[in-house]
Amino acid sequence: MSGVEDKVVVVTGAGGGLGRSYARFLAANGALVVVNDLGGARDGSGASTQAADTVVEEIRSAGGRAVANYDSVADTAGAEAIIATAVKEFGTVHGVISNAGILRDGAFHKMAPESWNAVQQVHLYGGFNVIRAAWPIFREQGFGRIVVATSTSGLYGNFGQANYGAAKAGLVGLINTLAIEGAKYSITANAIAPLAATRMTEDIAPQELLDKLDPELVAPAVGYLVSEENQDTASVFVVGGGLVQRVAQFQNDGVTFTKPPSLAEIGAQWSQINDMSGAKLGSNPV
Repeated sequence: MSGVEDKVVVVTGAGGGLGRSYARFLAANGALVVVNDLGGARDGSGASTQAADTVVEEIRSAGGRAVANYDSVADTAGAEAIIATAVKEFGTVHGVISNAGILRDGAFHKMAPESWNAVQQVHLYGGFNVIRAAWPIFREQGFGRIVVATSTSGLYGNFGQANYGAAKAGLVGLINTLAIEGAKYSITANAIAPLAATRMTEDIAPQELLDKLDPELVAPAVGYLVSEENQDTASVFVVGGGLVQRVAQFQNDGVTFTKPPSLAEIGAQWSQINDMSGAKLGSNPV
């Protein structure tokens, strides 16, 4: 047995788009999938069981194994219920794909605190809530696979997405620490920044670009990251349109001052401080 065969994997936000593709791909490769979806609108309003139920039926009709869950990742009780569904139906949980998300875009000078808080609650807090619920099981069984959905908006920024970008960048910080704390328990934690045509992107990208970004092209990389074979951790991958590439933070040698520099002194060295031509892969100095 290898890959994801007989592995229990929770996919949040799996009622459509990328999450649906992940769930279907995993099930087609032998995984037992918890299809979680609140069934709300793109901005997080509303709820329905239909989205998750439809994906479960698609999986079962194709001979796969799946169960639906409709709880919200945005609160701890909902997240615990998602993991409890996996344990009740399949006995345990081996992997979590934190994919659930909402959008409340707007220029920063117009962004209401409510729009900021709602996006953080689903993306960043949602990732924390679901992973935290699964974490004790991962540690006890000595195995776990975590994949969070970051975004190029978090890695590089995007106009009108201060809330979304901040949440997505926060998830990268989360997996970097989870990778350290989970290493001795064979728990890996990685992030993907998917590029795909879904209801989340239908009106924020040109149609000619969306036509090239089939969600099915993202699913295999996500499937590999939750497989037994994957040993990479604390890594970020941009995946879309057939491209799978790793992105990482780099650092240069910088300039060391023996005493606090004056404004003139630090200004005189700024071009060297800022020069990334000889940069190397970054690491935590402490």
